[in-house]
Amino acid sequence: MSERTSDADEQLADVGRGITLGYRRSGSGDIPLVLIAGLGQQMHEWPDGLCGLLEGRGYDVIRFDNRDVGKSTHFGFPPPGPLNFLRKRWHPEQYDLSDAAADTVGLLDVLGLSSAHLVGMSMGGMIAQTIAARYPHRVASLTSIMSTTGAPRVGRPALSTWRLMFGRPARNRDEHIASAVRMYRHISSRGYPFDESAVRAAAATTWDRDPHPAAGVGRQLAGILKSGDRTTELGAVAAPTLVLHGDRDPMVNPTGATVTARAIPNARRHTLPGMGHDLPVGVWPTLADLLDTHIRTARSTDAPHH
Repeated sequence: MSERTSDADEQLADVGRGITLGYRRSGSGDIPLVLIAGLGQQMHEWPDGLCGLLEGRGYDVIRFDNRDVGKSTHFGFPPPGPLNFLRKRWHPEQYDLSDAAADTVGLLDVLGLSSAHLVGMSMGGMIAQTIAARYPHRVASLTSIMSTTGAPRVGRPALSTWRLMFGRPARNRDEHIASAVRMYRHISSRGYPFDESAVRAAAATTWDRDPHPAAGVGRQLAGILKSGDRTTELGAVAAPTLVLHGDRDPMVNPTGATVTARAIPNARRHTLPGMGHDLPVGVWPTLADLLDTHIRTARSTDAPHH
């Protein structure tokens, strides 16, 4: 069993199958809330300010690095090149979203949690969806933010976004920060001010925790594409589900929310006006309200989870 730290120190958890995840657990509440980050993102991409709002509402907030980023286990095989991505030719060791889902369930085991409320953004939403479909008894509620089902022709990045994603990998910290600013200027929420200093600070932390992250990000992207269309599987999700998406998202087109809400039985969809593919400070109070209402509604209607 892992002890909870009051100061949100980072810890490591052996989640099985040779995988170790770096994680942080914060807040003195008794409602376990697991935040699952997106493609290439580390745990700090869930902003401390948003986590603080959730902690203040009684949540035990758990953030972690997915496999292949940050302080978690990295794989040694090369990521696919652009041609292999197009042909969907994967390395024999290439994992998929179900492996990342199993990692997360392994973290719940280490933390002694029989179930938790899952909130995932982008790729993290896909992982959370997969957990809810395959491990229904472990998921008290599901919130899928700016994500999609893998269905073809929907929820896909704009062509301009693909071009940025396949740009030359950063060779040093300064290049990485500059690249992050370029990407977030492109995908950020048009309805909110662009906070370049926050993007720079997060990118610096990313590089300092895990220099040269491009290969891991490439393997994660391959894991998404290898998983294919998960629409049918999502019909098995039993957890109360909230689907959140901005209306200005060039990374995961808002059609991704439409198909997700359609695939998951009784899912509720909510559009956040002006939000792109990030979590600007101006959206934190609304997001905290939406999550809190959704989770407390799920708890009130499902006695075993309180």
